[in-house]
This record gives sequence, C-alpha cells and structure tokens, in this order.
Amino acid sequence: MARILENRNPIDSVARKAVGFGFPLNGPAVFVPTYTSRAQTKANLINYLLTNKGERVFNPNFGADLRNLVFENIVELTSDELQERIQNDIRNYFPQVVIEEIQFNNVPDSNSINFSLTYNILNFGITDDIQILLQ
Repeated sequence: MARILENRNPIDSVARKAVGFGFPLNGPAVFVPTYTSRAQTKANLINYLLTNKGERVFNPNFGADLRNLVFENIVELTSDELQERIQNDIRNYFPQVVIEEIQFNNVPDSNSINFSLTYNILNFGITDDIQILLQ
C-alpha cells in the first residue's frame, strides 16, 4: 500500500530562489522576498484583504473592499456581513485556502475593525493566521 510521506510544493524545494514578495514593502531593496509557499500565500491574502475594489489595474473586482466598512457604524451585523464577504471572496480567489475561523475584536467607539483569520492551505497541511486592524 502506498502512502504519502510529505506533500511539498516543488517551488519550495530550492531554498535560495524567492517565490514572490511579501509585505510591508520596506525591505532593503523595497521588496521583501518570500521563499516558501506558506509565506507567499500569507502575503497574497494580506494583499487581497487590504486592497479596495478598483485599486488593482486590469482587475477592478479584486480586493475585499474592507476599508469602506470602517466608515459605517460597526455593529454585530457588520461583523456578520464582513465574515460572509471574506469567506466568499477567499473561496473564489484562493481555492487552495480554507478558512478555519474568523474572530472579531471590534471597538465600536473608535470605529475600528480588528479581526484574526485562521486558515488552512489544502494539500500541504499548513495552518496559519493573519491579524488585520483597520481604522
């Protein structure tokens, strides 16, 4: 009987070659290189969540458009709407990513959105999380 010992992306096999670039864009040469699929997936998710619709050239529908919600009253309904929007968008744009949990720690008085996104990358068994604060 055959069994899989380890699922590994072929891109990750050469440690000296960068896969892409991450955030923030303030490295020694402006771009911070990422060397693994895990780091690049995290950078792609952060890029998506912090991009507004219409900001991406030739792809005006790309982006979670979360900053527009900061200017609305933050109530329980806002968190539910936001959670549904994030889950649907990530399902559409990142089919290899499955959201495990989204936890909100919103502060309505300061009108800020603070959430933690825990996700799993399919076929690799990698679980990671992202902290996002929008003010």
